[in-house]
Amino acid sequence: MPRGTRKSEVLAATLISSMNHALARLMDIWDGLGIKEEMRLRRMEEVKKHVEELLNRMISEEVDMKDRIEKSIQSCLKELKVLCHELSVEEYMVDEGMTVLQTERDLRVRLEILLTEKNERLEELRLLQQKDIELCTDLCVTPYYIPTGSIPSRQQLEELKEHIKVYTEEKKQRLQVFSNLRSEIRQCLDEMGRQPENSLEQDAICEDEEAFFLTVDNIKALRVLKEQLELKKETMLSNMSALKERVQVLWCRLLIPQNEQETCQKAPLCPIADSIKLWENELLRLEDLKKANLKDVVLKIREELKMYWDKCFYTKEQRNAFTPYYSDDFTEDLLSQHDEEVVRMRLQYEKCKEMLDAVNKWETSWGQFVLLEKKATDPNRFSNRGGSLLKEEKERVKLQKLLSKLEDELKTRIEAWEIEQGCAFLLKGSRFMDYVTSQWEMHKKQKEREKQDRSLKKEEHTPFKTPIKRPAGSCIQGTPSNKTRKTPVKTRDTPGRTPLQDSNKQSCGLSSQPGSYSAFKEEMTKKSSHSEAVFNSTVNENL
Repeated sequence: MPRGTRKSEVLAATLISSMNHALARLMDIWDGLGIKEEMRLRRMEEVKKHVEELLNRMISEEVDMKDRIEKSIQSCLKELKVLCHELSVEEYMVDEGMTVLQTERDLRVRLEILLTEKNERLEELRLLQQKDIELCTDLCVTPYYIPTGSIPSRQQLEELKEHIKVYTEEKKQRLQVFSNLRSEIRQCLDEMGRQPENSLEQDAICEDEEAFFLTVDNIKALRVLKEQLELKKETMLSNMSALKERVQVLWCRLLIPQNEQETCQKAPLCPIADSIKLWENELLRLEDLKKANLKDVVLKIREELKMYWDKCFYTKEQRNAFTPYYSDDFTEDLLSQHDEEVVRMRLQYEKCKEMLDAVNKWETSWGQFVLLEKKATDPNRFSNRGGSLLKEEKERVKLQKLLSKLEDELKTRIEAWEIEQGCAFLLKGSRFMDYVTSQWEMHKKQKEREKQDRSLKKEEHTPFKTPIKRPAGSCIQGTPSNKTRKTPVKTRDTPGRTPLQDSNKQSCGLSSQPGSYSAFKEEMTKKSSHSEAVFNSTVNENL
């Protein structure tokens, strides 16, 4: 038997005992008063009636309480079912072993917990949605959607938090981008010296960051605006550089004193627009001064023009083609023609500068090589025993290799340049490889003429001698005193070189001649391979 049942039975027995004791007490009192039996019965009936009414009232109250508890249980179950569905939690299951009171109390506690969680979720949702709406309004994006009137699940709240976190970081990045773009645009406008001209430029440099919507389109528009301003700035800088260049050219031509130049160059820092205005004013002043000194300016331009002609290896015919160069009628029209020609030559030089520098290096090396070749044919070179002959020979071999290397490099670079530019690269009116071939041919012919001249001079100075019969049995004890040891001059021929293209050979008419450039180079190669063996030898090369 359950412990609670035993206690209730004990209490019931105690109650019955108490009632019996009370009745016995009443009987004793009635006996002492001498109340008759009929009165006792009536009184007993009154006692019974009172006890029954009390018990019935108590029973009724208890029944009502039981009904209320059962109704409360049913109500709690319904509310719990709705809350579990709204909160997306498992439905609460009643324990079969609990009493009605225990069940009612447990359901009430569980209901309070779920109601508290519901209120907490709704409050958290309100705060999160408020923040989300602010972010999405600034970024012009769609807020996270949760159906109105519904209770968000824990997963939805976590997703909303992640959504807010992502857009918070996005706003931070966009704000940083906006701040950088605003600073760059403001700096660009300040450097150019101009004020905002439209609403976008005004919004871009405003101090209130909240007034600018950080949308993707707005950020893109700011980037485009920055690029446009930078392009305008670069254009202004380019124009200013062109102005400076024109001014500096006029300074040089007009021989403007250095202190006046420094006054203009050391002007205080100011916006580009103001600087352009300053240089424009200086250019106008110099243009007026130029018109007053046309002859001196034209002569200065001619010096500059001659410098570019020399750098571009122009022939006399090419130079004569510019007839204003030789005119003595110094007018503004003549000055304009010279200016245009200088600009054209400058552009042409800049276009081919790298190759012209390489060609100039070849020309310099070629001149040194020809000079060393000429020294190699000088009979007096053997009088110097200080080691200069060996140094000259090493330098000649070094120059020979350098010339070959430069020719190969220039050939490749010129071919690529001609393909890229769509025009021929001419040097002194000829293609470069044709010019190189002609130089080697001229050098070969010059060496042959010098060799023939030396042979003729030698024959003219050698007297005819009648042979004398030597006595039999005679022997030579020594070298006759009237004979001197002769050291013949050993001429150095040009060593072998890299063959030119067939097209260059045909253009020069070398392929069908016995003395062609290829045959000449092959001959020079054979001779140069024995140069060390015959160096400083007394063997006469004419024998």
